Amino acid sequence: MNLPQIDTSLFKRLRIVLVETSRPGNIGAAARAMKTMGFSDLVLVKPRFDDAIKQEEAVAFASGAQDVMDAARIVDSFGEALEGCNFAAAVSARLREFSPPIVTPRNLAQQLAADPGLQAALVFGNERFGLPNEIVEKCNVLINIPANPEYSSLNLAQAVQVLTYECRMAAIDGVSRSTDIGFQGQAAAVAQIEGMYAHLEQALIAIDFLDADNPKKLMPRLKRLFSRTQLEVEEVNILRGIAKQILAGRK
Repeated sequence: MNLPQIDTSLFKRLRIVLVETSRPGNIGAAARAMKTMGFSDLVLVKPRFDDAIKQEEAVAFASGAQDVMDAARIVDSFGEALEGCNFAAAVSARLREFSPPIVTPRNLAQQLAADPGLQAALVFGNERFGLPNEIVEKCNVLINIPANPEYSSLNLAQAVQVLTYECRMAAIDGVSRSTDIGFQGQAAAVAQIEGMYAHLEQALIAIDFLDADNPKKLMPRLKRLFSRTQLEVEEVNILRGIAKQILAGRK
């Protein structure tokens, strides 16, 4: 029996997530940028207008990418937007004190193309406010586009274009996987990692290492530490097993 072939192409594994987009025209322009580079998976998190993808401005700016718009999904939470993904990259011009590791668009694209096991999302924030810290901290990496430091402002569609261009070039070049890029085992999903953080926090409180009333910055620092390791499913399970044993011993 011939089994169906799984399409591991980056063009099928990459999702674009737009968070709380204000202008329908920017959604249309982002869809156009995606289509010109061969990508089609678009998810919108709580856009300003419920019918954003049907707004006249969005349709006009899409300029031929209506198929991407028609297939776009609108969800109410960031967690829903990442369903099925095991890797998320936040795109922001603003660096954060406790951000995940910072990488360039080109290095990210090479990593995604090299590892067919990554189901990835590129996450873009609101045009005016960008991405909130709580979303950035849930991502595996932070993408900072190396623009002119004297004027580094890109609009939403331009940022989408830069990232999808780099991903297209990496996919076409057929970057081979190396031991220094990507994962060796199955990459843990964002939701699995968030569950591990919650479990670990409970354990740290139980042994009085973390003061729940005055947590300071311990958990953000731990999240930053673990985000640099690019956790695999088995590693998450090990850490949760440790937390479970700690909690069991405190009963």
